[in-house]
Amino acid sequence: MEDMSITVRSLLCSCLLTLCSPGCAEFRRTLVETFSGSYDPLAEPPIPPPAYDGKDSLRERIPIRLTPVATGVNRPTDLQFDPLRPEVMIVLEQEGRMRWFDLGERTQGTVKTYNVLSVSEQGLLGMAFHPQFPGVPKFYLNMTVRDGNRDVTRIIEVELSSPGDLRTSRIVHERTLLDVEQPYQNHNGGQLAFGPDGYLYIGFGDGGWAGDPHNHGQDLTTILGSMLRIDVTQSATAPYTIPADNPFLHEHGVPPETWAYGLRNAWRYCFTPDGRLIAADVGQNKWEELDIVESGKNYGWRFREGRHCFDPAEDCPEEGLIDPFYEYGHDEGVSITGGYVYLAEDFRQLKGLYVFGDFQMGRLWALRIPDQNSTASEPFTLGRWEMLISTFGSDPNGKVYVAEFGHGIIYRIDPPK
Repeated sequence: MEDMSITVRSLLCSCLLTLCSPGCAEFRRTLVETFSGSYDPLAEPPIPPPAYDGKDSLRERIPIRLTPVATGVNRPTDLQFDPLRPEVMIVLEQEGRMRWFDLGERTQGTVKTYNVLSVSEQGLLGMAFHPQFPGVPKFYLNMTVRDGNRDVTRIIEVELSSPGDLRTSRIVHERTLLDVEQPYQNHNGGQLAFGPDGYLYIGFGDGGWAGDPHNHGQDLTTILGSMLRIDVTQSATAPYTIPADNPFLHEHGVPPETWAYGLRNAWRYCFTPDGRLIAADVGQNKWEELDIVESGKNYGWRFREGRHCFDPAEDCPEEGLIDPFYEYGHDEGVSITGGYVYLAEDFRQLKGLYVFGDFQMGRLWALRIPDQNSTASEPFTLGRWEMLISTFGSDPNGKVYVAEFGHGIIYRIDPPK
């Protein structure tokens, strides 16, 4: 199984997904686990120069340089930066290790290793610092764990002893905010991000398998397939508080945490400088999409994949569904990875553009996020690189970093020499 190529694995899995009926849930779980081995590494540093093929050959190019800043990472899933020390990068590894890298001193260490599930898309998946850090010395983690006979996504709050230096700080307290059962090992979402409103946004995929067999995307009674919004302040009766303006707060049967729904697997998302929530929603088998996620909106899955009917394949419902502002087909890539807006002053061509990529094809793009309710123009190509793009990071200076999953290399995106 380990020597199968990614493409062959994907094809075989897709065929099995199609053949299996919606009722064979346990068989589907077994297949997801069986065909989710580690990915074959694609490149050793120095990384080969990029290609500009397919539609990218017709797009305007922005030449970039990928500068390796950390190596030896085991399957990176998230990159964050110490708000007090911009040179200290926090890297999450899928199998549960939370590491720090001091990019100035070239030193590294481990904050903590968590006991997580790491089959397929499970693992230690996302981190966010409290917006008032270090005054509130806490951060938050998204992980998949075994709880009895259930696989659950667990959101925890972690309190530090000395937030002035993550490299030496102790964890003094942890508490669980939220547990959500996951029916399969894929489409678990995984990111955490605080918005400019100070609330924590938690993205959940539809729970897995393929084609959303339980229709979680359109089922408002479940948290799966939704973006949540919570106040991490503990209440008298619960580990967190529901913001008073959450859109479904008073809707019977709807989890009050729900902010938006109709998502398939918004693996990575970010807030733009003007406060908009941009989510990269991984597609099924034809289209990958970028959405501006807003309060109470329905983003269409599984009725639609991108702007196109999925189930039913024709004449699907359209009323009330929100279109992505950008999509691309599987002739260009097969699994979108959302990034960040480049804000650093050192790269004028890239400044103000949203950088994102495709996990399997290694393509990097940059586009200008459009005004509300409009479609983005064609992105600039940053080239197709020989790497698996699992996640991005943004440091306090606004520079953007990209993680290579196969060899575990973290690169900084720099202007060309």
